[in-house]
Parts: sequence; C-alpha cells; structure tokens
Amino acid sequence: MNVGIVGLGLIGGSLARAATGSGHNVLGMDLNRTVELKAKMLSVISGTLTKENLPECDVILLCIYPKATVAWLRENAERIGRETVVMDTCGVKRSVCYPCWEIAKAYGFAFVGGHPMDGAAKIGFDHSNSGMFKRASMILCPPQDITIEKMKRLKDVLDSAGFGRYEITSPEHHDEMIALTSQLPHVLSSAFIKAPNALSHRGYSAGSFRDMTRVAYLNEVMWTELFFENRENLLKEVSGLIGELQKYESALQNSDEQAMRQLLLDGRLKKQMADREGRK
Repeated sequence: MNVGIVGLGLIGGSLARAATGSGHNVLGMDLNRTVELKAKMLSVISGTLTKENLPECDVILLCIYPKATVAWLRENAERIGRETVVMDTCGVKRSVCYPCWEIAKAYGFAFVGGHPMDGAAKIGFDHSNSGMFKRASMILCPPQDITIEKMKRLKDVLDSAGFGRYEITSPEHHDEMIALTSQLPHVLSSAFIKAPNALSHRGYSAGSFRDMTRVAYLNEVMWTELFFENRENLLKEVSGLIGELQKYESALQNSDEQAMRQLLLDGRLKKQMADREGRK
C-alpha cells in the first residue's frame, strides 16, 4: 500500500521504518528538511509526501501535535482520496477526533483517532526504530460509520509495527484514562526530579530513582499542549494525588506508624489488583 506519513520524529520515523520494512511504499514529510532528506537517504521513505501525490495514499498517518493535526487536515482535506484512511497519533483524542471527524465527513474520507502506547526517553528521528512498538498497545477511536474494509486496511499498516494489542474506545474514555496512565506520571516525574538532592543522587540511587525520573526527559512544548488539551481530566488526577500524599504527610507529622503501615498496605494491595487486571 501507499502510506503517507506527516512528521518524521520518534513516532512517525518508527512507523515509517516499520511500514517500509514490511513492503509498503512510504512517502513522508517533515518541517525539518534535514530530517526528511536523512529519511530518504536511509531508505526509510521512498520520497516526499506532496500535495500532488497525496491522493495516491491508501493510508495517511499524522504524527504531529494535536493542533497541528487538525490544521493540516483542514488545509489538505480536499486533496485526500475518498477511499483513504487517515489516522493521527496524538496523546489526546477529544480535541482531535471531533473536528477531524467533521472534516473527514465533509470530504468523504475516513478519519480514525489513534494513540500508540509506547515511546522513549529520547526524541526525534535519530532515535526512531522499526521495533519500538512491538507488543505495545494501540488505542483506536474510529467513527461509528467506518467500514470493516477501511479498518482492515489501517490495521494492515499498523500490524507492520508489531502492535500486540488493539483497544477500541471513545475519545472521552481515552482522555480520562490517559490522564492517569500517561500524563500524571509525566507531571510527577518532572516534579520529583526537582527535589533538592536530586542532582546528588550518584551512588545513592537504584531502580526506583531511575524509574521515577525517566519521563522527566520530555518534550516540554508537546507535553504542555497535551496537558492543556486534557486539562480537566489531568487536574482531577493531580488533585487526587495531592490528597493521597497529604495522608502520608499527616502520618509522618503525627508519628503515626499504624496509619503509615495501613497506607503502605493499601498501596501494595492496590498494586496487586492492578497487576492482575493487567494480565487479563
């Protein structure tokens, strides 16, 4: 199939490598001309995605920020073929799916909201790899009227990346869940690394410190946009976490060992429950 990819960063570059490796013809574009040229030189893409060859694409993957995704689709909708399936890869879905579904309906093609649930601490094309999404979960928010044939075409492209699980959900449920599972950990990691002794951890840290600070290495421009596009859900999770932390603070302030043991026990039991659910 002809696959068009807009944005050749970590996500777009990895999907391009996987699709090309599976025999798809991949056309790509990136605002950074150097990245685009490098992708051509390494045969990650066969050529540049242009307004002229856009109608030839069977599947188009938009691997750019949420607002840019909607703007790109609005600007290029009239050139997209009626049999084409377009999917975004943004970390929020309500602010992307609803305007993009409306645009797609007006021009006769299909738009599916997508969110690959994996990533890396490093960013950019140079850190992309064809195996980044192997066994990862792909969340999809399709419109109600999409045909099985178009969903299969999209899945054929996504399967080349090795996704191990597909979740079909609504934009609302996606954004509610992602506030907890993705956005809150990024807030927590960013706050945690600012502790007074964080820069003096050498020799005193092991896996816990590494795990807690891993995602503090982030793209602050992208994550700020994601946070504010999902502001209500994230604010609820941040407030809830603060409330829980205050319980630990209170136990320490009151030298209440029994309360602390109960808090830690509750946390361990909740973790066991979460692990059991995750294995289902």
